[in-house]
Amino acid sequence: MTSLVELRAGAARATLAPDIGGSVVRYECNDQPILRPTSTATLAAGDVLGVSSYPLVPFSNRIAGATLHWEGKSYRLPRYLPDQPHAIHGNGWRRRWDVVEQTPASAALELVHSATGPSADEWPFAYRARQTFALGPTDLSMTLSIANTGDRPFPFGLGWHPFFPRKPSTVLGFAAAGVWQTDPTLLPARLDRVPPAWDFSVPRAIGATTLDNCVAGWRPPATLRWPERRLAVTIAADESCTHLVVFIPPGRDDLAIEPVTHMTDAFNRAAAGERDTGTRVLAPGARFSCTMRISVSPGLEATDAIGV
Repeated sequence: MTSLVELRAGAARATLAPDIGGSVVRYECNDQPILRPTSTATLAAGDVLGVSSYPLVPFSNRIAGATLHWEGKSYRLPRYLPDQPHAIHGNGWRRRWDVVEQTPASAALELVHSATGPSADEWPFAYRARQTFALGPTDLSMTLSIANTGDRPFPFGLGWHPFFPRKPSTVLGFAAAGVWQTDPTLLPARLDRVPPAWDFSVPRAIGATTLDNCVAGWRPPATLRWPERRLAVTIAADESCTHLVVFIPPGRDDLAIEPVTHMTDAFNRAAAGERDTGTRVLAPGARFSCTMRISVSPGLEATDAIGV
C-alpha cells in the first residue's frame, strides 16, 4: 500500500507520495483542486503518470535516442515510455524517495542514486537529490536540489511537472522570447518567435490550443485562471529556470506548466558545441538547487498582462 504524507496549512492541503516518484498527489485550497487530482486507481497502481506533479531530475524532457553523449562517451538510458524513442524526465520520477523531515506543513524527501549495479543503467553518475515542500494557506513551494556524490562531473538539469485542471475556458498566460518548434518525435528543430496561435503574453482562454513545446527566455510567472471557479494561480520559479515546457494535449481535461532549467536534449546539444542550451555541469561535491512556487488567489481579469 502506498504511504502518503499529509500537509496542512489553514484551508490548504497537500499530499505527497514518496513511493511514487516523490510526487504530489493532491494540492487543494478551500476544497478546490489546484493541481490535477490523483485517482484512487492511480494510487493503487502506483502509476506516476497519473499523479498531480512529479520532479524532473537529473534532467527534464527528452534525451535524443535514449543516449547521452558526454565527454567523448556514449551512455544508453532507459526509455520509460515504450512508445517514445527517447529517454525522458530523468530517473527521479521512477524511484521511491525517503521521508527525511516532516512537520504539519512541510516535508523533505531524499533520493540517493548510487550509479552502481542496475542503477547505473538509469543514469551513469552518482547523485543525491532532495525535495523540500512548504505549504502555506495560499501557496505551495517546492525546492529541488541535487548534489554530485561521485568523482566525475556530469551535466544536469532540474524542473517540475505539475498538472492543472483545464477546460477550454481556462485562461493561460506566459511570456517568453521564443519557442522551439519540434520534429515528429518532439525533439527541438528550430527556435522561432512565438507565433500568434501560441502567444499568451496577454492571458487568454486556451480554447482548442494544442501545445507540447519548450519555450526559451521565459519570464516568470506563468498564470492560470478558471473563470467558472473564480480562482487563479501564479507559477513562479527561480531565475535559473529560464525555460518553460507547456503541455496542452488534445482531448484531455488537464495541462502541464513545467518550469525547467534547460531546453530539450540540452546535454547532447551542448556536447556538440551548441550554446544557450541551459546545460549545467555539476562538479564532484558540488550542489545546486532551485525553487518553484504555486500561489493561489481569487480570479484575475483575462486582460491582466504578465511578464515585462
